Amino acid sequence: MEMKELRNLDETELREKERQLVQEVFNLRFQVATGRVENPMKMRHTRRDLARVKTILREMAATPTPPAGRSKG
Repeated sequence: MEMKELRNLDETELREKERQLVQEVFNLRFQVATGRVENPMKMRHTRRDLARVKTILREMAATPTPPAGRSKG
């Protein structure tokens, strides 16, 4: 998944994506341990996607949001 696609998601969607990727990494770890993984590179790609999601969530948390209801004038 590309950063552009991830940046278009809101926080709840990103949290859900993070949960799914953590579960997928967990499952892939078992497949690697038992030798049943079909594509060994899938683990690497999944971990990197998870890192991308976490990076965007961290950026969202660090960015201050302007107060609602205040206007200049």
